[in-house]
Amino acid sequence: MTVGVAAIALSFGLAACGGRDPFDIGWIQTPDTALLYSLARPELNLPSAFDFHGGVARIVESPRSTGLWDVILDTQEDQLVFLLPEVLGISSEARIIQLPGLSFDDVREAPADTTAYTIDEPVPLAFGSVYVIRTRVGSDRFGFNCVFYAKMEVLDIDVQGGTLRFVHDTNPLCGDRDLIPPDDG
Repeated sequence: MTVGVAAIALSFGLAACGGRDPFDIGWIQTPDTALLYSLARPELNLPSAFDFHGGVARIVESPRSTGLWDVILDTQEDQLVFLLPEVLGISSEARIIQLPGLSFDDVREAPADTTAYTIDEPVPLAFGSVYVIRTRVGSDRFGFNCVFYAKMEVLDIDVQGGTLRFVHDTNPLCGDRDLIPPDDG
């Protein structure tokens, strides 16, 4: 018996006997906050980019950040905006859509129509909106490459100081548009 067939048989056996499904990663909501600094600030080496799949702020100038972010915070025309990789000429699957008038908890699923997402224009940031992000391609726990969906809501915008604080959460399941775990809905 091959290893793959044995693994599948074992997983079905565990599930049938009331054991834990080894492919169920047990997703629970884990909203967190992040702070980003605008690229327009004079200091270098401040976290200006964000990787929603990994849930980490990244320093754009760091070689270890290359290709590992979904958005960059910038200041344009006296407002803070997110720039996606395509805005900077970098090929990426990252996309974003603004959902005005909704709260973080209201957004239960990412919109299915990916043509409605912004890909290559600055996205102004504002209070009273939730933003849904389709991430760059990343690997899931099993090594499959895919996109992930996340949501974020602005908590604090300081245009003068060039900072943004927000709450975010990401679905760890490959390509799954749900933004709340199945047990919470």
